[in-house]
Amino acid sequence: MKRLTHLLLLLLWPLCCASALAAGPSAGPGPGPADPSAERAQALAQQLRCLVCQNQTIADSHAPLAMDLKAQVREQVQAGRTDEQIIRYMTERYGDFVLYKPPLQANTWLLWAGPAVLMLGALLGLVLTLRRRARQADDAFEPEPEDPTP
Repeated sequence: MKRLTHLLLLLLWPLCCASALAAGPSAGPGPGPADPSAERAQALAQQLRCLVCQNQTIADSHAPLAMDLKAQVREQVQAGRTDEQIIRYMTERYGDFVLYKPPLQANTWLLWAGPAVLMLGALLGLVLTLRRRARQADDAFEPEPEDPTP
């Protein structure tokens, strides 16, 4: 009896799989056609910084403020505003900090040039230290300890 059950399962299994594959991925509830306004709102959300997380876009963040900002973006997209109008609205309300890639302006030059200035300063300090050490005599440095093993 047990063998007969196993044999029936083995014979019927391919039929079950074939019927599931024949139904295809479109059967049952699934994502419908892409909504252009939702895609546009998502693209705009990728350009805006989460004010809570600060290292994520509002599209990637799950903070309550990011959810509110995404809702505002969706509302403005549905209201028919252009991308530039939405970005301008957000920057007027939250400042340039809300932009994930802030523009180069007089008040943000240090943000853009800061890493390069720090790197040049560190390289200059290294070069000066190495030159100063190269001019010192050998007796200015501690001698190496002698090896006690013969």
